[in-house]
Amino acid sequence: MKQRIGKAAIVVALLLTGLIAYQQFTSSNAQERIIRPVAASMPQSAGPEQDALQMIREGRETFRYDTFGDEEFWGKTLKLQLAIGGKDLGGVGPGVSPKTALEVGLKVDMDNLPADLVQKIQAGQVDLNDPANTIFLLQSNAVIGVKSFTRDGVVKAVGITCALCHSTVDNAFAPGIGHRRDGWPNRDLDVGKIISLAPEVKPLTDRLGVSEADLKKVLLSWGPGKFDAELLHDGKATRPDGKAAATLLPAAFGLSGVNLHTYTGWGSVTHWNGYVANTQMRGKGTFFDPRLNDEKKFPLAVKAKDWNIRNDPDLVTSKLPALHFYQLSIVAPKAPAGSFDSAAASRGQGLFNGNADCKRCHVPPLFTEPGWPMHSGSEIGIDDFQAKRSPDERYRTTPLRGLWTHMKGGFYHDGRFATLKDVVEHYNAHFKLKLTDAGVNDLVEYLKSL
Repeated sequence: MKQRIGKAAIVVALLLTGLIAYQQFTSSNAQERIIRPVAASMPQSAGPEQDALQMIREGRETFRYDTFGDEEFWGKTLKLQLAIGGKDLGGVGPGVSPKTALEVGLKVDMDNLPADLVQKIQAGQVDLNDPANTIFLLQSNAVIGVKSFTRDGVVKAVGITCALCHSTVDNAFAPGIGHRRDGWPNRDLDVGKIISLAPEVKPLTDRLGVSEADLKKVLLSWGPGKFDAELLHDGKATRPDGKAAATLLPAAFGLSGVNLHTYTGWGSVTHWNGYVANTQMRGKGTFFDPRLNDEKKFPLAVKAKDWNIRNDPDLVTSKLPALHFYQLSIVAPKAPAGSFDSAAASRGQGLFNGNADCKRCHVPPLFTEPGWPMHSGSEIGIDDFQAKRSPDERYRTTPLRGLWTHMKGGFYHDGRFATLKDVVEHYNAHFKLKLTDAGVNDLVEYLKSL
């Protein structure tokens, strides 16, 4: 037992202190990255520290660049690359220029830009209204979360990766162009608008039983930073109040020690990775969740057999261990100095742990509940529509670290509260905390500091 504890402690220490090492790890040719299953690439253990670092590296490559074979759906089925190139490049429509790509929230990794292209952009010699330059960015592996598949210099298909929704950039080069920030939710990304551009959407209209016009109406109703991960399973496009049923893209950092993933706690981090890779990205893997085999609750999932997906070859399952390891290693970023009132935050911490009793559910330092962190809508003072779309019909206590990174789009699963002040005032009323205006402000500053 002592030996086991010692190894675990070493791995934890690595995860906390080894981030600099793996963040400096780069590949000399982004187009030639190869993702190998852990078992195949490490036939013999190199010791827990090196094994952990290798898994982090492999998981990061998977997170950033692996499509799990989903290019068959996005490229060969929906033919999204034809909309990107436009009719002048053998596709359809006006095409998607770099300017348009940035406007719909796609991000560009400046570290994957060829040096000569950087110089031309800086000199104003690149036409940002030309779709051909978007194709070039794709072929350079610079568009975060979108990967092109080229034959004879022509893009034949595109696929998507985890990073599409769960990474952004620091805008170091220009708005939307900079160094990657893995794990940060891309609250600028208009997923629905991007999907609506696909030339062939019949597979989606057939599954949902709607017209193309109705499908596009739903997709365009989501707006930036939102996605509906249950739509293809229950067919519920709107909430009872008529608003879109899509939810905010969540952060993929700060998950170490956190049980259950997503707003409604479908399962662990690795369960959700399997769910998304197979049922949302439409990758080629294996996924089993008999809870989806419920004709009343998930009629579309039953019809499509999404509760029991089997592909041979399986391009997902071997990647899940390292992907999970990498995600758990991404710590929540600390709030920048000067981004909050430190004196007010100190007073807010006292309220958080004291009279307001926020720590009862958001237990420091996890800021969620150890164990089974699930609550009914009535417990937290909201409707249960989104909860009812999940197997356990509850809402998870959301971890609070890094809230400052995703102020855009609102709070709670659907962004119903525009600001942190709105959230605090909701709880102040629901739990009858009797906080003064000053107390509410202090709590807000503390939340911004986490």
